[in-house]
Amino acid sequence: MGKAQSSPVIAPEISNNNSTESNLSQQGAALLTSSVSDERLGKESINRLLLEFAIPSIVAMTATSIYNVVDRIFIGNAVGPMAIAGLALVMPVMNLLSAFGSMVGAGASSMVSIRLGQQRREEATSILGNTLILNFLIGGLLTILGLIFLDDLLILFGASPKTLPYARDFMQIILIANVLNHNFLGLNSIMRASGYPKKAMWSSLLTVGVNVALAPLFIFGFKWGIRGAALATAFAQLSGFIWVTAHFANKKHSLHFKRGYFKLRLKVIGDILSIGLSPFFMHLSASLVVVVINKSLAAYGGEQGDLAIGAYGIVNSVVMLILMLVLGLNMGMQPVVGYNFGARKNDRMLQAYRNTILIASLITTSGFFMALLFPRTIVSVFTDDPGMIDLSVICLKTVVLSFPVVGFQMVTTTFFQSIGKAAWSVFLSLSRQLIFLIPGIIIMPRLLGLKGVWVAMPLGDFLASLLTLIVIITQIRKYRSKPLPAA
Repeated sequence: MGKAQSSPVIAPEISNNNSTESNLSQQGAALLTSSVSDERLGKESINRLLLEFAIPSIVAMTATSIYNVVDRIFIGNAVGPMAIAGLALVMPVMNLLSAFGSMVGAGASSMVSIRLGQQRREEATSILGNTLILNFLIGGLLTILGLIFLDDLLILFGASPKTLPYARDFMQIILIANVLNHNFLGLNSIMRASGYPKKAMWSSLLTVGVNVALAPLFIFGFKWGIRGAALATAFAQLSGFIWVTAHFANKKHSLHFKRGYFKLRLKVIGDILSIGLSPFFMHLSASLVVVVINKSLAAYGGEQGDLAIGAYGIVNSVVMLILMLVLGLNMGMQPVVGYNFGARKNDRMLQAYRNTILIASLITTSGFFMALLFPRTIVSVFTDDPGMIDLSVICLKTVVLSFPVVGFQMVTTTFFQSIGKAAWSVFLSLSRQLIFLIPGIIIMPRLLGLKGVWVAMPLGDFLASLLTLIVIITQIRKYRSKPLPAA
């Protein structure tokens, strides 16, 4: 079961197999194995570059999201609606894990992209070594703490006696494999940033393939239920970790592990974490959002509280299937924007940003129409429970109301991260989650009951997009009037 980077509509799930950081995250760019690559990023058609770097990321992110959908279909049909609700309840815990994984992976990949654009390759190697060590340390500590306090966390986040066993069974295995997942995501991001976008795509497809192949065997064949889904994810993470580690152990690659670069350096750690603060706070606040949502669903759903939580989980899978396309597109934008930022080519940087917004808006608007036209057909794939289907339809049709503007908001947040402007990226991320969404989830149900929980999500996105528009208009004038300072 995977996650992606934070969705503006619904707090995302962590990529426990191969996303994104996910993801995921924003993950780094792919480029710069030679001076020819440098010239291409600074001179070649922006649209061609966006397609070249975005398509592998989109393929990988979409494959991950499709797996998430298939995984829930397996569990919903093999175990039942309470198992789906249990999966929805683990989202806050997974987002806590994702907060730390994204902080390292997204920060490292963005810094690698910028440093390569500035021709500072030794610093890129140092970032690689520090990323590996940080992920082992942080991932291991989170595993220990998570296993100790797992039940307390799940109950705090809304688990009931009916859903707690399913959530616990899944998360115990995910936590044990957490170190593998952190390192896979971080190193796969840097693989893109060192000139191997297609290989990074194939590494993601590898983990998805392993997951999809093992999940039905473990769930249906061995009758392991929700633990089978978690074990399939753990084996997928192991395969991905082996793949990316083997890549960077190969000295033939332009960026690879070197002795003397595994010692933690405060300057490198500071650079990584400063850029990574945006996804960190984004995922951290997403965890808080999910807690508030689950509590509200339980309180205002009455006897249908557990079903409402499960419906929320179903809709989240559908929403992320669409938003993963935008996240992959953002990954393609990041190297183009990051390089031209480092080279101080403002016009090309802004062109890449504008073109990405246009494509992202087309994607999310298409998803908007599909969800409104075929909601019952979509959600019925996950479960045959009439109550959960009815709740899922209402949730899906309400949540996608903000989709036409969501693409703009997501791209702009990534744009600021890509040029090293962590403060703006963090501010926009937190404003969506903490300033608009959480107050809305608290207030709207008092006026509209259960439906108010659903309404609060698109309302928060509309307000956050308006704030994002104001910020980018003021900042874009500066970028047009003078060169950007080097990071």
